Amino acid sequence: MKGIILAGGMGTRLSPLTQVTNKHLLPVFDRPMVDYPMNCLITAGIDEIMIVTGGEHAGDFLKLMGNGERLGLKHLNYTYQKGHGGIAEALGLCEHWADGDAICVILGDNIFEYQLAPGLRRFAANPDGAMVFLKEVHDPERFGVATLEEESVVKIVEKPEHPETNWAVTGAYCYDAKVFDIIKTLKPSSRGELEITDVNNAYLKSGNLHAHKLAGWWTDAGTFDSLLRAGNLVAKSGANKPAGYAKPLMRQRILSIFDLSTRSGARRSALIFAALILIPFLGSSGLTSPWEAQYAEVAREMAANGNYVYPKYRNVGFFS
Repeated sequence: MKGIILAGGMGTRLSPLTQVTNKHLLPVFDRPMVDYPMNCLITAGIDEIMIVTGGEHAGDFLKLMGNGERLGLKHLNYTYQKGHGGIAEALGLCEHWADGDAICVILGDNIFEYQLAPGLRRFAANPDGAMVFLKEVHDPERFGVATLEEESVVKIVEKPEHPETNWAVTGAYCYDAKVFDIIKTLKPSSRGELEITDVNNAYLKSGNLHAHKLAGWWTDAGTFDSLLRAGNLVAKSGANKPAGYAKPLMRQRILSIFDLSTRSGARRSALIFAALILIPFLGSSGLTSPWEAQYAEVAREMAANGNYVYPKYRNVGFFS
């Protein structure tokens, strides 16, 4: 699998900062913004990477990134997008370089708390169709919102007034080689751009758009508010952390919530009931986030420990 960072655009929402450099080179805490999506790819084992940039400050990428040596790469590829024809147009510039391989595409201003490696490995094992990375948010009306059936996406609605779910489509995507054929069929939107949403909807219509759910926080950094928020989040908790990073803290929080020795009466019964209902699902092999896996592990301990679940439930089959 190859990786593509889309780092073009005019960055007008961050003017006047973007009058002197590309927005993706602005600092987020102690590193350039583009370092974060780059590390998402590198930590997943992807070392063939293309940066798509544009505008009058494109040369600044060469000054900062060079051949990728600073990030441990032996080589780094660049291509230039004239004007602002949209994300899908920028992706289409990479067809010859991709050379039929599956690709992971990340928008250059997207930052994730946890590594994308589990989802990328999942797609690489069967690189057919497309995969979007979803994050549950409290304000889904600001984003493209996905409706799911199991792990497949059945609908994406852009900025809906009444969202059906809280699953927002983030700026990370995986595609097979057919993506470039799809891009060639697109027509410019009302903004005069080729939209990545139209690409995803083409896969959706063919029944071949899959989803990977993310844990932790996710943000872009394309406005002054989100740039500040991104810097604060990274400063507080770091970014691109391995999935097991928060395991001790999660264990402590889960155990404190379900510690029945401090509960009594109806609340004690409710917690036991919740554990009995949820453990079978969280104990499945299809866990998609660190907290789910950690929950399942602790839940099994509850089932084996009389301090957490009544002894008569210890040998129920789905606890094993």
